[in-house]
Amino acid sequence: MTLGEILARPLASIIVESGWKPDLLVPVPLGAAHQSQRGYNQAALLGRPVALANGIYYTTRALHKVRETPPQVGLKYNERFQNVADAFQAESKIVSGRNIIVVDDVTTSGATMEACADALMAAGARNIYGLTLARSSYQMGGYFIGNT
Repeated sequence: MTLGEILARPLASIIVESGWKPDLLVPVPLGAAHQSQRGYNQAALLGRPVALANGIYYTTRALHKVRETPPQVGLKYNERFQNVADAFQAESKIVSGRNIIVVDDVTTSGATMEACADALMAAGARNIYGLTLARSSYQMGGYFIGNT
């Protein structure tokens, strides 16, 4: 069993406890350069076992990072939102009309989750939920981001 699978267990439970009815789960994508440098996407390592545990369709093809962004670390709250604005694009063929969970490893300001949700909603997603292993307040959790 991998560390991602172990850390995904409580996240999988949150979906059941929340009463959400998602039909798609997507990880927050990394930019191509960051993905190449790191060699893996930590959100994807969490998202896949969460989706499998809950019988939710999982794909990394629904959401793409279309603009490389500097790291969020060290940026002020408002700067974080500006940094990731329009950095993501969603595939409407995959997301239109769907209830989607976006998974990330850490959420600090919510800027990345919001930018992902904006892209998904622009592509026709019905409801967007955010699920994160850690938040800046050091709490695991999930939350409703928005709907169209």
